[in-house]
Amino acid sequence: MAKFRRRTCIILALFILFIFSLMMGLKMLRPNTATFGAPFGLDLLPELHQRTIHLGKNFDFQKSDRINSETNTKNLKSVEITMKPSKASELNLDELPLLNNYLHVFYYSWYGNPQFDGKYIHWNHPVLEHWDPRIAKNYPQGRHNPPDDIGSSFYPELGSYSSRDPSVIETHMRQMRSASIGVLALSWYPPDVNDENGEPTDNLVPTILDKAHKYNLKVTFHIEPYSNRDDQNMYKNVKYIIDKYGNHPAFYRYKTKTGNALPMFYVYDSYITKPEKWANLLTTSGSWSIRNSPYDGLFIALLVEEKHKYDILQSGFDGIYTYFATNGFTYGSSHQNWASLKLFCDKYNLIFIPSVGPGYIDTSIRPWNTQNTRNRINGKYYEIALSAALQTRPSLISITSFNEWHEGTQIEKAVPKRTSNTVYLDYRPHKPGLYLELTRKWSEKYSKERATYALDHQLPVS
Repeated sequence: MAKFRRRTCIILALFILFIFSLMMGLKMLRPNTATFGAPFGLDLLPELHQRTIHLGKNFDFQKSDRINSETNTKNLKSVEITMKPSKASELNLDELPLLNNYLHVFYYSWYGNPQFDGKYIHWNHPVLEHWDPRIAKNYPQGRHNPPDDIGSSFYPELGSYSSRDPSVIETHMRQMRSASIGVLALSWYPPDVNDENGEPTDNLVPTILDKAHKYNLKVTFHIEPYSNRDDQNMYKNVKYIIDKYGNHPAFYRYKTKTGNALPMFYVYDSYITKPEKWANLLTTSGSWSIRNSPYDGLFIALLVEEKHKYDILQSGFDGIYTYFATNGFTYGSSHQNWASLKLFCDKYNLIFIPSVGPGYIDTSIRPWNTQNTRNRINGKYYEIALSAALQTRPSLISITSFNEWHEGTQIEKAVPKRTSNTVYLDYRPHKPGLYLELTRKWSEKYSKERATYALDHQLPVS
């Protein structure tokens, strides 16, 4: 009996040694570049999954039920949870969904990094101070410190990329095409002009047009509120855009009810210029009129407050859009007002373009603005907005945004990432392409529905 027990123990010990050796061998086969996955069960913890947590000397657990509180902790070693983007396969447009040219997405080309720009641009966005000093003193100040600390509550699959990187532009175009988006509305400043946190980007337009054309996408222009924007320099800038880019095959034109194919220009913060000034540009009797000239187009005003409706009429605009992705933030961005806005536009022969978004969170750059945060609810918020837009039977729909990362409205692919002082939000339990997939689904639905009511309303169908 003793011999039997000893033999059994030896066999058992040899078996355990064999299993241990096998496991060690398999571990040695693990790629050196492999990254650690998320801790088990992290997705089950709402407090970790639903908020961006910044840990540092300025973080106050007692005060903060905020979704995001920034510290400007620099030069900290980081532990990352990140994913590498897959390499683009050979281009085969037949494998991609049909385009919907009535679905537009706002696109930003203002990002930069040291490899392509010599420095980080926009990813190092400053934390903006509240206008009330008594409130401002309760929040951190300073700038973000890329690549691990960026001015966003989410982290891009492409990392802190440069908008000058041709491979990034191509990836963006492919993502838009995969989402059945037909037109990108490019944020635009005149040559040698830029926003206060960026650099001039007009010299990127030719590359963006070329890459868009490769995927049969079209490009329209989202004119930003550059310094001293008025009727005279708007005339010059519209002329510049049409003269320089108007002959490119990717340049977008919208076919009107009368059969004319005209360029379209979204005009951000149009309300800050007086209607009398706009009328000089946008009415036939205006001193700088573009009407019935080679530079005529469809000019779309941003409607924020209800009273702006009548200013837009007086100004001579051709339509309105609502831009903001925060339902309830403005009159225009509130879904409940879209039906009445559509009726107003129909009455005065204006194009109504509701703007939908997947959510909103800008507390990485405005930590005091938590009241305007809108949780994505795993895509439900986006689908509610799209459904509300479709119910108005619009001529066009715009999406805010493809890649406005500062305000957390992007549909671009984002990945899980954590550093020693930040846990970024992500799209889990879904994949990084969730919002592209949802966009494709609703684009196809919109395309079918629009075809049924376009003839009744004499809308253009091609």
